[in-house]
Amino acid sequence: MRREIVSGAWSRHLEVNVTQVPAALIMIRAICGPVLVAAAGAEASPWLLASLVTVAFVSDVFDGIIARRLGVATELLRRADTIVDTAFYICAALALLLRSPSVLRAHLVGLGLIVSLELVRWVIERQRYGRLASYHMWSAKVWGITLWLGFCEAFLTGQAGPFMQAAVVMGVVADCEGLTASLVLSSWQHDIRTIWHAVRLEFVWPSVRS
Repeated sequence: MRREIVSGAWSRHLEVNVTQVPAALIMIRAICGPVLVAAAGAEASPWLLASLVTVAFVSDVFDGIIARRLGVATELLRRADTIVDTAFYICAALALLLRSPSVLRAHLVGLGLIVSLELVRWVIERQRYGRLASYHMWSAKVWGITLWLGFCEAFLTGQAGPFMQAAVVMGVVADCEGLTASLVLSSWQHDIRTIWHAVRLEFVWPSVRS
């Protein structure tokens, strides 16, 4: 009887710990950002910088997957994921500015467009929903992959290569789709796959989220 009680308590303890894994992965990404800036400023190895970007990318991939599998993909967690993603890539841009500013100068127009779109989205989403959207669209996921490749390429080579160019293009595409979704959707939503899903949710089947 005592063994069963201990076993049950341990199982509950383990279950609670496992459900914290997605939040822990988000926290790892939040820590990676400032560490990346500090490492770039300290002239650390390019491989260390690329490794930090990779750790952050892997944590971003798996936090959502694990959260959905465990049934803990709450609104708060998805919002935290979006905020930390943005903060990390701001840190990555600052690290690149310290390490290889020529890469950013090569894409000033595209980066300026992305920043402008992000600001417009921020204003619109705050006005419409009172908070930032957290769509996690497929285009944003592709953008995340190109950002990972682009930053790794830039840190390792010190040059603006094709992966960074792809990241800038995908950033514009993803932000345009996200902005369109925010103009379409009348209420705050999360995990909207594409603009088609946003339109369908708003106008076709307003009672069903897909």
